Amino acid sequence: MADALLGPAEIRELAARLGVAPTKKLGQNFVHDPNTVRRIVAAAALTSDDVVCEVGPGLGSLTLGLLGAAAHVHAVELDPVLAAALPATVAERADVGKLTVHHADALRVRAGELAPAPTMLVANLPYNVAVPVVLHLLAELPSLRGGLVMVQKEVADRLVAGPGSKVYGVPSVKLAWYAEARAAGKVPPAVFWPVPNVDSGLVAFAARTPPAGADRRAVFQVVDAAFAQRRKTLRAALAGWAGGADRAEQVLVTAGVSPQARGESLTVGQFAAIAAAATGPGYGGKLSASGRRHEEVDL
Repeated sequence: MADALLGPAEIRELAARLGVAPTKKLGQNFVHDPNTVRRIVAAAALTSDDVVCEVGPGLGSLTLGLLGAAAHVHAVELDPVLAAALPATVAERADVGKLTVHHADALRVRAGELAPAPTMLVANLPYNVAVPVVLHLLAELPSLRGGLVMVQKEVADRLVAGPGSKVYGVPSVKLAWYAEARAAGKVPPAVFWPVPNVDSGLVAFAARTPPAGADRRAVFQVVDAAFAQRRKTLRAALAGWAGGADRAEQVLVTAGVSPQARGESLTVGQFAAIAAAATGPGYGGKLSASGRRHEEVDL
């Protein structure tokens, strides 16, 4: 695998040949350090049977490393030039038969479009859409057993934060619905081209069964409402969602959660209990207009 990986000279030569200049709009920062690629692949702990979904393969640095460790790689690339060029880059250095390139927006990918079904998500994600992409793919690809993603360090901290942390919030809870996450290391800016002005972080996660008794959309409504006004008590923060502060308090008491607690102190299981209580006997599942507006929020 060592001979197949792209170094700084190869990355720049390939970009020049394709007329590609990394853009902030697409969140493009290409990894040009082979050792970092090896580190990511090793941390992902892939098996030879794994099928990987990679988002934003770019010039193919990480793709080549993944192809050496997995059975198949689905590379989802939004940039048409990069998507068209990737098979040729791979064909020169690895088994291109193990690669399927999808010229697509990762936020619009559907499970039926990726065959064989992915078992792992491993990607250097564009900073500007990292959290929505992770949550969308976890919702859309139930075949995923886990993954490893590289994101902005600040985002990584939020994704792995637990209740009580200052950075615990919506991304933390929603990722916890799908998976158990942990920090898997920091990546310095120097391994990218162009060099970003922030550190990156690796987040590893393993899929788990979501909390029982409540629908994901209903739980995510509660999470959104609770953190929209995170300084307020849940009694106040959930008033708009529940149809009044008194009803919010009733739901919270039924769920076994203190109305004086704040969202940052709750586990995903407690958020699920609140959602379940709101649709239980005696409540009729009726939410306020503001609560219904959250129904379209999946992320």
